[in-house]
Amino acid sequence: MSLQRVGSLETFVNVPTEGRRSRRGSVSSVAASERARKLTFNPLPESWNPVFDDEEEDHLGQTRGAFEVPQWKRILQVVVMVIFCLFAAGVVFGYAALKPVLKKEGAYQDICNGGDTCVEIHLNLMFTVAAVATNVAALPVGAILDHYGPRVCGIIGAVFLSIGALLMSFAKNLPFDAFLLGYLFLALGGPFTYISSFQLSNAFPRHSGLILALLTGAFDASSALFLVYRIIYAKSEGSFGHHKFFLAYLAVPVAILIFQLTLLPKQSYKTVGEMIEEIEAPVFTDASTAADVVNVDDQVDEQTALLREEQREHYESVVHDIEELLGSSRADKDKQAQREEAKNERSGVWGVMHNHTAWEQIRSPWFVLICLFTVVQMTRINYFVATIRPQYEAIFGDAAKAIEINNFFDLALPLGGIISIPFIGVILDHTSTIAVLTTLVTVATTIGILGVLPYVWAAYANIVLFVLYRPFYYTAVSDYSAKVFGFRTFGKVYGTIICLSGLLNFSQSGLDFLFHKTFKGNPVPVNLLLLVLGLVIGICLVGYVGLKTRRLNSKREASGYVSGRGEY
Repeated sequence: MSLQRVGSLETFVNVPTEGRRSRRGSVSSVAASERARKLTFNPLPESWNPVFDDEEEDHLGQTRGAFEVPQWKRILQVVVMVIFCLFAAGVVFGYAALKPVLKKEGAYQDICNGGDTCVEIHLNLMFTVAAVATNVAALPVGAILDHYGPRVCGIIGAVFLSIGALLMSFAKNLPFDAFLLGYLFLALGGPFTYISSFQLSNAFPRHSGLILALLTGAFDASSALFLVYRIIYAKSEGSFGHHKFFLAYLAVPVAILIFQLTLLPKQSYKTVGEMIEEIEAPVFTDASTAADVVNVDDQVDEQTALLREEQREHYESVVHDIEELLGSSRADKDKQAQREEAKNERSGVWGVMHNHTAWEQIRSPWFVLICLFTVVQMTRINYFVATIRPQYEAIFGDAAKAIEINNFFDLALPLGGIISIPFIGVILDHTSTIAVLTTLVTVATTIGILGVLPYVWAAYANIVLFVLYRPFYYTAVSDYSAKVFGFRTFGKVYGTIICLSGLLNFSQSGLDFLFHKTFKGNPVPVNLLLLVLGLVIGICLVGYVGLKTRRLNSKREASGYVSGRGEY
């Protein structure tokens, strides 16, 4: 399970020390630390971006200052999007709770003629395709969001969710595999809803971390939707079948569509960096007026004077609104910058690949090792979600005990993501990257060992560790990508990691075949294979990063590195 998890939509990034041309048209020196103006998830080259004239204020790809929107409306927008993420962002990852219901409802019985293994493989393939689509969809979602804004993304998401719900509802009456296609469209609707909501953290810059935490928590909790449905299904003794449930679920995309067209923003909100840049822009944006100022023309007519005064008043009003929105003094901003610099230095790897092109970054061991590790861990995570019940049925030889463990997992999965949110940021901000990677490899290995032990306590310990590890892992990968590769190429590099990992998740079908056919229902060999692969790649990753970190620190100390600023 994966979508981008971000702690902040802005950070300080290293830039080359040579001068660059400012917005005023003059060459200026660049500080070694500069705030990134915008975190983009667009994997396409920047040259693909259309150029907008400043006058095109209503263009979908443009951004809008939060101070231009009433506070009550921004609050309502955040609340509504958190609710929508709760019901739409990651519902397909509640598959473990939905699968027993679909089996009882007779899914794939017409194809499998009552064969349980055949049904199991078909349902698992349905989930595998959905998991792959969720990750791969992040790439086009980023491009669409950057160029057409959150409203278009939200509408597309609502359409996909509607198609998915209808296909799932009428799947047994359609002449093709509507379960697979329906679940695929539900999966595609999630990223369009979730990723397009990130920009709302800029609606309240002082509380951006809280808003992102709420959205991430809603994404994790959305997997509980099918758990709630399974309980209702059991209470109704099967009368509230999947046909009725998915028809009722159509209310969600309909509500998303209505609110997208009425309340929710058409354009993304500006980041703090973009608003600061707006403050630093020249007061006189009109070329002729600016030329008059430069030439210091003594013959200033009344119209020109009034124009200058009007522009100055507008500029001062915008500056006041932005400062009121940010609500922090210069001293507070300096402290924030110092904290950010200290965190970057503590990571040990900050800026190591920032000044390289995306292609150079992708060819480096920094990328290859984290990508391989992500492929294995994502496959393990999604494979466990898809096969938890048959795995424990085989390990314990007791279907009732396996159902009990599965029920615990269905509840723990969303709760684990929510509980871990406050601690993940603290760990990532206060520990080095090598310590984070070592923790990931250690915990992943422990989960692998617990997953093959035939003890009830080991099963529950495995689930507890798994549900806490999953959100920590995905957040750590995005954190690693930002620190090592930088935000200038974040969309391309991180998007490539997630896309490749998602595509290679199709190997789950092969693992399913090994589990059910080759090893005749014994999950231990497959789990050991994944354990060994993850451990070997993890050791290589930790070893490489540790070696490079020591060399980098030695080089910085020898060159007189200035703390956290990337200066030598």
